[in-house]
Amino acid sequence: MSISSNVSPQWLEEQYQLWKSEPGQVSSDWQAFFEGFDLARQSPATDCDLAAKTSSVDSLIYRYRDLGHLQASTDPLSPDQVDHAELNLAAFGLTEDDLDRTFYPLRFPKHKATLREIIELLKETYCGKIGVEFMHIQDPKKRTWLKKRMEENRNQPKLARDEQLHILEKLQEATLFEAFLHRKFLGQKRFSLEGGEAIIPLLDTLLMQAAERGVSDIIMGMAHRGRLNVLANIFNKPLENMFAEFQDNLELAFVGDGDVKYHKGYSTDRSFPSGHNIHLSLAANPSHLEAVDPVVIGRCRARHVSYGPGGKKRVLPVLLHGDAAFAGQGLVPEVLNLSQLDGYQSGGTFHLVINNQIGFTTAPAHARSTLYATDIAKMLMVPIFHINGEDPEAAAYATNLALEYRQEFGEDVVVEVICYRRHGHNEGDEPFFTQPLMYEKIRQRPPLHEIYAQQLIEGGLEPQSVKERVDKITQRLEEALKGETKPQTDVGFQAKWTGIKREYSREEPETKVDAETLIKLGSRMASLPEKLNAHPKIARLLKRREESLLKGEGIDWANAEALAFASLLIEHSPVRLSGQDSRRGTFNQRHSTLVDQKTGQLYVPLAFLEQSQAAIQIYDSMLSEAAVLGLEYGYSLETPHGLTIWEAQFGDFANGAQVIIDQFIGTSGTKWDRSSGLVMFLPHGYEGQGPEHSNARIERFMNLCADDNMHIAYPSTPAQLFHLLRRQCKLPYRRPLIVFTPKSLLRLPACSSTLEELSEGSFQAILPCTTPPEQVKTLLLCSGKIYYELQAALEAEDRNDVGLLRIEKLYPLHQEVLQEAVNRYSNAKRIAWVQEEPKNMGPWPHLQYRLGRAIGRNPEYCGRRAAAAPAVGSHRRHKQEQQQIIDAALGNSTDS
Repeated sequence: MSISSNVSPQWLEEQYQLWKSEPGQVSSDWQAFFEGFDLARQSPATDCDLAAKTSSVDSLIYRYRDLGHLQASTDPLSPDQVDHAELNLAAFGLTEDDLDRTFYPLRFPKHKATLREIIELLKETYCGKIGVEFMHIQDPKKRTWLKKRMEENRNQPKLARDEQLHILEKLQEATLFEAFLHRKFLGQKRFSLEGGEAIIPLLDTLLMQAAERGVSDIIMGMAHRGRLNVLANIFNKPLENMFAEFQDNLELAFVGDGDVKYHKGYSTDRSFPSGHNIHLSLAANPSHLEAVDPVVIGRCRARHVSYGPGGKKRVLPVLLHGDAAFAGQGLVPEVLNLSQLDGYQSGGTFHLVINNQIGFTTAPAHARSTLYATDIAKMLMVPIFHINGEDPEAAAYATNLALEYRQEFGEDVVVEVICYRRHGHNEGDEPFFTQPLMYEKIRQRPPLHEIYAQQLIEGGLEPQSVKERVDKITQRLEEALKGETKPQTDVGFQAKWTGIKREYSREEPETKVDAETLIKLGSRMASLPEKLNAHPKIARLLKRREESLLKGEGIDWANAEALAFASLLIEHSPVRLSGQDSRRGTFNQRHSTLVDQKTGQLYVPLAFLEQSQAAIQIYDSMLSEAAVLGLEYGYSLETPHGLTIWEAQFGDFANGAQVIIDQFIGTSGTKWDRSSGLVMFLPHGYEGQGPEHSNARIERFMNLCADDNMHIAYPSTPAQLFHLLRRQCKLPYRRPLIVFTPKSLLRLPACSSTLEELSEGSFQAILPCTTPPEQVKTLLLCSGKIYYELQAALEAEDRNDVGLLRIEKLYPLHQEVLQEAVNRYSNAKRIAWVQEEPKNMGPWPHLQYRLGRAIGRNPEYCGRRAAAAPAVGSHRRHKQEQQQIIDAALGNSTDS
């Protein structure tokens, strides 16, 4: 319906004449109508010219939104750009004669404006101290949301005086803290934040705004740069304790070996004047840049899952990155890729990039192939804010806007603060060696708190007030240096960790489950909904599993695993399994998640055992090892009473996550007093599949073992796996569990267990042989799959003089347990260790000394020769080598 459909021509003519004489006397809608009417009455030539100009203006507006950040004043060390070729009037066919011409731009805050007014608004919005990249976002709703909020206030922060004074105070705290450390602890590494002090009021704003928007938990990950400053001025860690760490006089203040002060984690609760509270946690991290990122995401994922619906908005992951690391470390895109994946998303991460414009001594031109350090984040199509590091008000404003976007859309946001590093990589480094021009500019820059104070003084603040604030902060620092340290709470074993012991013990929990319960669980997993169109083969498989329980025998690996999961779930222990192809299983064995053959809908039998059961999560992960394993490690930190498992597609693929294994899984307990019950499933075994699918590198994990820091097991029966998994949840303490799982044994009939072994047994570190001890003349010790090949050979030869002793738990393997097991076979004249792996791999390099002590002499070795590659590529050659091992073990050959 047209605007004039309900009015008479006479009235319309009267309104038109009134508008021409006194435009303000008619409504804004009629003003727009009459303006358009007059435009339409112009000559054809003028009309075409106006249409072209109007189109050019619309293009100019788009270009400013898209490229305005290139002209933004975001680098405190470089002069402002007053012009950019892509934003010149000439680039759009416009001239200065058009500046005072009135236009009617589409989707613009002003319905009509001169070109001069349009450009003024665009420059203030997109070319000030904040540069924004957002036009790559494909969702028009999100782009419109951002445009509206930015253009309505022109990206210009408007702060009250008390807000400005609070920013000044945080800047002073940040700068004076660093200066104090420099004076009092000269020469000690602290990885100063100087040059990037705007980060402190930025984080302070983030905390306050997050609390007001319903966030109850913030988990933060960051590297060493500025970490001590964040601990002191954001987490409010007692200064007395921090100074004591510098003096290295905190006796017995840590458990195990400890770590340097700029790697340690910390947790606290913050309250704000608004009445809101928030729990803060800074994750402990190694020097390996960005390695902590997936750990933080995992912790946040677990925490928001525990909160239930709405949990994503309550838990905020915050990751602080360096510019060189954000562009250079492969974990960054891996973690970004997790952000919207089912089972891994955390409701959006707040990424804060501290751009020092240098990586150690490497200039940006040599550190990345992109314009910005943050360009990799465009893969997510999320907003990226570039902030001048000497404008703390702009930093606070952009932080607030980014947080609002995250809460609205549940996506990552990126805020890059472009600043500098006042000193070298550390305080003992000389940056003039490699960046003399850059550091001459830095030398001439006054501290940021002085720059900002001067701005406030010019705005009416009394200079004496600034000095008084400085004196007050300095006095507080001096008093803390002389003060007594504050009591440190045992944060690692509080809250959800209450009742779990720090110390390792040899206590063995009961893991058996009565047969009736196991049969009932098997029946429920096999009973599928009538409306589910399950694949016939899978339905039959589930029925066969149920039948094996009813028969009391023939329970295979996947069945025992499912029963372990099910029994834990009904005992209210949640289970999470994650890995590449884990729902079905790499070897087509698990089938935990059924797919309706007509609708594609997923059905997880383990989720429908009983109404009060715990949650089951089984996910196919993206094709990443490091990020996913790091996430699952973080998840395990938040779920000490659950079973969290990461599964490698093949065991040796864990190589891609070595930094997580070395820096977190193997050492977090002794470095940071942080226990984890994470389980790693690593398929292992020699079946002639070549070097990359045979060996999970047992020796590497055993090389990490000391002080009972983890458990390593190579179980050989389904029952052993069943008890091992249940044991992991029921131990009085938590340690990572590395399980070398089978491949060919998954379908080997001999590799099965009875119902009685599940309902009456327990996990055995060593499985004795079935041959009577007095008959054993040759004792073969082994682990894993090789046992079945040895047993088959003995049966084929009808040998009863050889005993097979299986070591199922490789670490911790207590000497007296091993001694007792071996001593039962005192008649054995020959004792040998048998393994599939080369001599320099597998358990042998670490067990040979232990075995020698147990038997009183060095055992014989039967296995492959030492090799550079884990396995051969030829299947024929593999079979030859395998037979040679069996022959050597049984004394049928002199080769070994």
